[in-house]
Amino acid sequence: MPHAPEPDEDGLDTVPPPQPVFHAEQALLGALLLDPHRLDDVNGITADSFSIAAHAALYAAISTLPRPDPAEHAKNTKWLDRVLATALEEARGLTASYLHALVQVCPWPSHAPAYARMVEAEHARRRLLTAAERLVHTVHDVSRPHPVQTVLAEADALAAVVDDIANRFPPRSGVLPRTPAPPPAAPVYTEAVEEEQLLLATATARPDDIDSVRWLIPDDLTLPLHAGLWQCLTTLARRNEPIDPITVLWEAQQRGLLDDGSEPGQVLRMLAEPAGSVGHWAERALQRSLLATAEHTGRRIETYAGDPANTPFQLVVGVRRALADITAVRTRWRHATGTVPPQRPRPAPPTRAGPPTTMAARTARAAR
Repeated sequence: MPHAPEPDEDGLDTVPPPQPVFHAEQALLGALLLDPHRLDDVNGITADSFSIAAHAALYAAISTLPRPDPAEHAKNTKWLDRVLATALEEARGLTASYLHALVQVCPWPSHAPAYARMVEAEHARRRLLTAAERLVHTVHDVSRPHPVQTVLAEADALAAVVDDIANRFPPRSGVLPRTPAPPPAAPVYTEAVEEEQLLLATATARPDDIDSVRWLIPDDLTLPLHAGLWQCLTTLARRNEPIDPITVLWEAQQRGLLDDGSEPGQVLRMLAEPAGSVGHWAERALQRSLLATAEHTGRRIETYAGDPANTPFQLVVGVRRALADITAVRTRWRHATGTVPPQRPRPAPPTRAGPPTTMAARTARAAR
């Protein structure tokens, strides 16, 4: 029975504990070492598609060196020696015995395209995981001078990765990741609480400004009470009803917002301390909402991509649905900041050919 090399054999100290893709990579490389012409049947992968440096170096050597004559290759190991020498430039732990072991563990060299597809699928999962981790890291990078633009750029980069994967693994309708999405984190920062209180108080004092921030929705606020009070304000404004701390408090009671133990006097005091402008505090709240949405989206995609049981088809569908949340808040951000791209004029619909209506046509018909 062929012996599969252990990760620490033959100097391959960097090889992780064998996962299914590790064995698929070994089988693919063994097939290509045994029959180099099978490289013509392999597509969709590069050296970067492999999970460890040793395998990547071997694939790079196999795919760049001139292929041997089949008859000569069956008689000697000259081509294998050249592959090893080339690969050693990038992976010093490789040995001749490991190359021979790869040939031995390959079940069927003719299955090389199937092995390559497995390698490609796992690489797609790792690419998504890396892009999602970058998105989450960017959200928390406080050194960025323009956090929203930077986070949206990372979201676009992640979307580009998904599109590239979808070209090779077209999504199938209704095939969602089997992994449950993580619940959204609910960090509450003192700064956010204070700014939302100023938003609510300023909107209560200047209700005419509420209509100018229609892009802000209750879910953008961090605390349930704040979200409910913002809904009270927008509802009263839409009804053209009087707005002051007392009317807002009454509306809050009608909506059951005080059932959580909030004291009416505390709500009144909060609504009686306006400062700044409604637009400024609303934009700040929307920015926090966008960054929180990006973080939750990134962690959701991390969860999907971190589960090796999810196929690329499932990942494409799940990731695109997750990114839709960022797209929705991005649209509102553009309205808030005046960066909505101009709409392209729609081309005029083609006109249908109708019956002739000119005098010449009627004269021609009468002369028949």
